[in-house]
Amino acid sequence: MSEKGTGIAIDAAKLKEIEKIIEKHKNEGGALIPILHEAQDLLGYLPEEVQKMIAKGLNISLAEVYGVATFYSRFKLNPKGKYNIQVCLGTACYVKGSDKVLAKIEETLGIKTGETTPDGKFSIESARCVGACGLAPVMVVNEEVYGKVTPDMVKDILSKYE
Repeated sequence: MSEKGTGIAIDAAKLKEIEKIIEKHKNEGGALIPILHEAQDLLGYLPEEVQKMIAKGLNISLAEVYGVATFYSRFKLNPKGKYNIQVCLGTACYVKGSDKVLAKIEETLGIKTGETTPDGKFSIESARCVGACGLAPVMVVNEEVYGKVTPDMVKDILSKYE
């Protein structure tokens, strides 16, 4: 089954796992958030198809599931790219220009924060703090940390992942 708009198929085994997760939690108070966490841990994001399964399994509206999934920044509605880029927007990074670094990444890749390139290669996220304030501004690609980044450095950094 392919998630509408993503071209990514969710295999039947993972859908069965989602059903088990729902079944495990459905009679608990506040079951929605643990189910969303476990489903995202399994798939890496929360596609619409899975949100519908959760809504049906908990006998709640899709709007309620979507509302919770979009309220908390931990939940992702789109799959991450092979290379997940995070730009720190914490105070130390921001005052040193991380907003300009983020804008340059978006311009270079042709996507906005929270999106993934159509080829599935790159996704962009903003972070409130990555704990490397002495290296501000900071950009992280998967687990690779880049410090004292300027907008002029963005294309060279991204070219390492082409």
